[in-house]
Amino acid sequence: MSRLLPALAAIAATLALAACGSSDPTGTDAGTTASGGTFPATVTHAFGSTTVAAAPRRIVVLGPTEQDTVLALGLTPLATSEWYGEQPDAVWPWAQDELGDATPTVLPTTDGLAFERIAALRPDLILATNAGLARADYDKLRRIAPTVAQPRGGTRFLSPWDVQTELIAAALGRARQGRELVASIERDYAAVAREHPEFAGKTITFTQNGFYQGQLYAYPEGLNTQPLSLLGFTVNPRLTPLAAERGVQVGVSAERLDVLDADVLVAATERAADVRKLLEVPTFRGLRAVRDRHAVYTDRILAGALYYPTPLSLPYLLERLVPRLERAVAGTAPQRIG
Repeated sequence: MSRLLPALAAIAATLALAACGSSDPTGTDAGTTASGGTFPATVTHAFGSTTVAAAPRRIVVLGPTEQDTVLALGLTPLATSEWYGEQPDAVWPWAQDELGDATPTVLPTTDGLAFERIAALRPDLILATNAGLARADYDKLRRIAPTVAQPRGGTRFLSPWDVQTELIAAALGRARQGRELVASIERDYAAVAREHPEFAGKTITFTQNGFYQGQLYAYPEGLNTQPLSLLGFTVNPRLTPLAAERGVQVGVSAERLDVLDADVLVAATERAADVRKLLEVPTFRGLRAVRDRHAVYTDRILAGALYYPTPLSLPYLLERLVPRLERAVAGTAPQRIG
């Protein structure tokens, strides 16, 4: 069983809406131009605003995805955080080229935030847009260094990738570069969507690796499903009313798997054994999408890219997932990983 299942299930149990406020999640840059950005830079987030006085040189990342945005903007984090996957330096393959020979410190997260270790790194900026900060956590961190929490109006975890990208870029004094990065990725997805009119309007369900505590977890619209929507698919609308609250996965028992059926099913599996276990469940095997070969089973790295859409994982998804979606829509998808 994937280690991500209990991790994300725990997130699902604890997520809450962040404070609502301004519709502008990134704030503005103002002041003089320093090396690598425009400072001071002020951004708004769930717990107020943060001003970064000068170009940060010691950036500490506390969530599972923020390092990708830092790297995509041409900077290197001093520290990353290990949540899932046990990748070298807590950086996934799609971002290794941007990391190069750098070896950031990897902070553990098994026992919560390691405040003493974070302080010992002497950061001049802490990025925690996807770290699930509580107010008390933020108050401790901001005493160490300027800290950027989850987006205002978003969720503690898994706020939209574009909002996080623009928020991080603004904190790094590169607001315009962040907006251009988001726009470039959206253009690439729009181009692929135009090349595949057969995707338009097809319903799609995205699920986690397998059953955890008797439930299979699926993602309602807006929760890590933006890549699928950008390609023209309609995220299974039956999932939205089943979410306990905004920003959480939907847990479905084996007896209720019918709500997962759609024109296409994407299961974020990691090993061949994971697929076999799913197909052993009669109600899963009986889904039309599964029975008629409209289901996609991912490998471990592709699953990680689906769980963590970022400016670097999204191009990887475009290259690796689209061919699988083509076969799924056509009803020729293999009932195995690949």
